Amino acid sequence: MNCIIVDDDKLSCKLLEGYVKKYSSLNLVGVYNDPVTARNEIAKQKDVDLILLDIRMPEMDGFDLLGSLEHPPNVIVVSGGEEFALRAFDFNVVDFLLKPVTYARFCKAIDKVMRYFAPKEAPKSGDEEIFIKKGSTLVKLKLREIVFVEALENYVTLNTSSDKYTIHFTMKAMESQLPSGVFQRVHRSYIINKKMIQAIKENSLDIMVGNTIKNIPVGKSFRDSLLNDINVMSR
Repeated sequence: MNCIIVDDDKLSCKLLEGYVKKYSSLNLVGVYNDPVTARNEIAKQKDVDLILLDIRMPEMDGFDLLGSLEHPPNVIVVSGGEEFALRAFDFNVVDFLLKPVTYARFCKAIDKVMRYFAPKEAPKSGDEEIFIKKGSTLVKLKLREIVFVEALENYVTLNTSSDKYTIHFTMKAMESQLPSGVFQRVHRSYIINKKMIQAIKENSLDIMVGNTIKNIPVGKSFRDSLLNDINVMSR
């Protein structure tokens, strides 16, 4: 997995470089003390799989950098500011590491990325079952029963036709776990079940949730992919 480090603190970069070299599945392809230069390089390169990203930096902070990328790769935030943790998960980062970072904690975060990054052995049909914790009960749910997924800070909400379940998960991780033949990412904050689409409008779509229609926003960068993935008949 190709990764880069973006941090204006040279000592922090040195520490992370050492950690990356110890982890055999990681390949360090760049270290940037300047976030503006890093942003330009990330936009040009297509083979960056992971960013180890600081937040508090001059000219452009880590959040500005992430917000400027149309399709950012996996991100682990490495910051000395604990107050940035909640906002970091709004950007669907895989993990948040508080400085100073131990190698054990670093490995735990990378292991999480590797689970998301690993290709699935076989495509999922949607009939697979998962167990979701609701209160003190584990509820069995078929993937295809999910109507839409909504990002909620550092959680996601799985909405079915009759209930909803909030779990600690990122949208990027959820997207990788859901069968692409059934589900489609349509917005930074939404994944929908394509079988539930009732109408597609210019900047949104309607899906059926139980007996009601819910309007879901469609991001510009996701619209073309959505239209290419469904059958559209026109005169």
